[in-house]
Amino acid sequence: MTSIKGKVAVVTGAGRGIGRAIAIELAGMGAKVVLAARGTSQLEETARTIGESASVIAADVRRRDDVHSLFDQVSAALGPVDILVNAAGIGIFGLVTEFSDADYDTILDTNLRGIFMSCRYVLPSMIARGAGDIINIASIAGKVGSATRAVYCASKFGVVGFTQSLAEEVRQHGIRVSVICPGSTNTSFSADPNREGKVKSKMLLPADVAHAVRMLVTQEPNSFISEIILRPTQKP
Repeated sequence: MTSIKGKVAVVTGAGRGIGRAIAIELAGMGAKVVLAARGTSQLEETARTIGESASVIAADVRRRDDVHSLFDQVSAALGPVDILVNAAGIGIFGLVTEFSDADYDTILDTNLRGIFMSCRYVLPSMIARGAGDIINIASIAGKVGSATRAVYCASKFGVVGFTQSLAEEVRQHGIRVSVICPGSTNTSFSADPNREGKVKSKMLLPADVAHAVRMLVTQEPNSFISEIILRPTQKP
C-alpha cells in the first residue's frame, strides 16, 4: 500500500462521529492531520487523543472567509494539502410543507456548499503538484430518497453528483476525488426519524467509514476508487 506518512491531511467535521474517526485513522497512518469544525472543544479532545501530529483550526465551512483562512493557515504552518476529507455535515429532518427556509439554507450550505468551497480552494495547489486525494462523505441518502428527508437527501445527492463531476475534471492531473456513502451509522444524528427503532449494535461504526478512507488514500497512484457504498452487514 502507498504510504501517507508525513502527508498533510485536513478533515472537516473532525470533532465527532465519522470525521473524528477519520482524523484518528489518518493520524495513526502517519499523516499530519488538521482538525476543522465550528467549535474547538470537541476538536481539542480529538487532538488530545491523536497527539502531537494533530492541529486544531476553528472554521465554519458555510463561510467562505473561514474556509479561506483555514487553508491559508494550513499552508503557512504545514505546507500544501495532500488529503482533504470533507466530513462536515448536518441533518435536519421534517416534512417539506413544514420545512423552513433557514433550515434549508443550513443543510445545503453545510453539506454541499462547504464541500464546493473547500475543493475549489485546495485544487490549484494539487493541480500544480500533480497529486492529491479528495474524499467527500455523502450518505446512502445520496442514493435513495425517503420521507421526511427530502432536503437532506437533496444535499447528499448533490455531493455524489458534485464528486463524480469533479473527479472527471481533475483526474488527468493525478488527483483522485472519491465519495463514500455510508448506510446507518451509530453517530449523533439522533433527531433523524428514520433511525427510530433501529438497533444500534447492528449499525456501522464511524471507524468502519474511516477504514474505507484508509483504503482510498493507500491505493497505488495509477488507480482510484471513485465511489464506496458502505452498508451494515445486517439491517439495523
